[in-house]
Amino acid sequence: MRSIPPPKRQEVRTFLTYFLTALLGASINFISRIFYRNFFDFDTSVLCGYLTATILTFIPTKRYAFAAAETGNTGREAVKFLLIALLALLVQVYGAKYTLHYVANPLLPRTPQLWRETGSHVVGMGMSFMANYFGHKLLTFRSTGVYDRFRQRR
Repeated sequence: MRSIPPPKRQEVRTFLTYFLTALLGASINFISRIFYRNFFDFDTSVLCGYLTATILTFIPTKRYAFAAAETGNTGREAVKFLLIALLALLVQVYGAKYTLHYVANPLLPRTPQLWRETGSHVVGMGMSFMANYFGHKLLTFRSTGVYDRFRQRR
């Protein structure tokens, strides 16, 4: 029976640093969703909160979480960051929406709506955290060579 090797120290450090920058993003997301809820329905306020957090966390994620401050690829990384963020946005919005409609509302009908929405939003944020982490780790702040091959064809 083969044992799984422990994660490398750098991988653990990257994950923890990403977790801290994601915590910043989650705080911005959460607080701005509450603000936007004064003007929009739940789904739209989750979307607006997510977009606000995405814009404000690109630089901290690039610089601290993935130590990619000096890559010289900020434009490419921003495009990949936004693509991954859009995928994770769908995960968050639909995760929160379906959790609210199919879990929180049926199971907790007497709980105040604000608490059901808040819990559902947190579930959606957790789902998008994982989508963002693996997307950024495997694509955004890593050279895949696709851009270089594309430029050589020109």
